Amino acid sequence: MSRWIPLAQAVLVLSMLGSCVAQDSGTVTFAATDDRYEYKLLSTAKTSTMQRELNEAADAGYHFQGVMGGETGAGGKEVVVIMGRPVGSQERERYEYRLLATNKTSTMQKELQQAANTGFEYKGQTIFESAFGGKEVVIILERDHERRPEKWEYKLLATTKTSTMQKELAEAADQGFQLVGLTVAGTSFGGNEVVTILRRTPRERAKAQSEN
Repeated sequence: MSRWIPLAQAVLVLSMLGSCVAQDSGTVTFAATDDRYEYKLLSTAKTSTMQRELNEAADAGYHFQGVMGGETGAGGKEVVVIMGRPVGSQERERYEYRLLATNKTSTMQKELQQAANTGFEYKGQTIFESAFGGKEVVIILERDHERRPEKWEYKLLATTKTSTMQKELAEAADQGFQLVGLTVAGTSFGGNEVVTILRRTPRERAKAQSEN
């Protein structure tokens, strides 16, 4: 089950987004510069639980805002996700979410592309250490039912050497890939690693092939 993070922590995390104006049944409403948003903070020690909670929030009109894995004061080692929606929004069930979590680079690359092929798009990533001591790369993907999905091709790079990552990033850039995500942390599949995720469209791939 997910928990609400205490209001004091919610204000700290979201202070960049606006000023707190109301609290009602676990939903914190903030006044932004132009429009007001309300936010839900989901937190769980089980990545399998988080996917279900993400989609329950999406069914109520909430949209992914950010993710971070770490140790909270009350819950220990958790994945924390912030969901938001405009105040008074009547939009429901537009978004669908999928959470990928694995300690094997090759597995993540395969699962990421399979999800992309069905219309899911990368939204965020973090490193999560479970209560049992395992460390995983966690990626959150989103599918927008009201927008035609882009045909993304994804590439995941992971290395313990920054010099190696520099070379691999340069090679990927020459192939038309663009960086969308980065984490630096200890993982079970390589110790302290730099993990990057890149993507390109078929048009970018064709352009790169014609130039190289």
